[in-house]
Amino acid sequence: MAYQKRTKHEVAQRVARDLPDGAYVNLGIGQPTLVANYIPTDIEIVFHSENGILGMGPAPDEGSEDYDLINAGKQPVTLLPGGAYFHHADSFAMMRGGHLDICVLGAFQVSATGDLANWHTGDPNAIPAVGGAMDLAIGAKQTWVMMDLLDKKGESKIVKQCSYPLTAQSCVKRIYSDLATLECTPEGLVLIDSVVGLSGSEIEALLGLPVKH
Repeated sequence: MAYQKRTKHEVAQRVARDLPDGAYVNLGIGQPTLVANYIPTDIEIVFHSENGILGMGPAPDEGSEDYDLINAGKQPVTLLPGGAYFHHADSFAMMRGGHLDICVLGAFQVSATGDLANWHTGDPNAIPAVGGAMDLAIGAKQTWVMMDLLDKKGESKIVKQCSYPLTAQSCVKRIYSDLATLECTPEGLVLIDSVVGLSGSEIEALLGLPVKH
C-alpha cells in the first residue's frame, strides 16, 4: 500500500496531542516552534524560550508581529495572559535546574537508545552552534525530537550509533517524524504509530534497525 508523509504541521499537531495539561515546555528552533499553534483549547501548556520568556502563545497573525517580542530563533511570538519576561541567566537556571517538563528539539541524528546529535555535522562550511540545546537535553525531564525520518540522501537519521558530535547521551525519549512516532529505550526502538500504509517491518527496513511493534 502506498503511504503519504506527514507534513511539518501534521507532525507538530501530533506532538501537541501528547503534551500533558499543565506542562512547562521548551520548543527548539525550527520545526518545533510550530507546536505552539496546535495546542488544544481545553488544556494549558506553558511555553518557555531560552532567551527569557514564559507563557508564549501561537505565532502572531501576519501584520501583527512585534519584533521586540521574539523567541530564541528570532521569530516574533505572542504572549498569553500571565506570561513573563526575565533575564537570560534566570532562563538557563530554569533549564539546568530541571524545571522544564519537556523540550522539543530538532536533530541531525538520534541513536536507537536516545543519544542526540543536533549541533554539528562536521561540514567544514557549516557554522557549529550548540546554543542551549545541551542544557535543554540534559535539564528537561523529557527530550522529544521532531525531524524527518530520512535525510536528503534517503538514509535514516535514526542510527545504531551517532557519527556526529553528541549534544547529550541517552536523553531522547520520543521521536516524532514525517513517517512514524517512535520511543527510544535502553533496549532500543519501540514503534508508537506510523502513517497509514507503512508497516512496522517496512520501518525496520528504512531504519536498518530492529523496532519493537
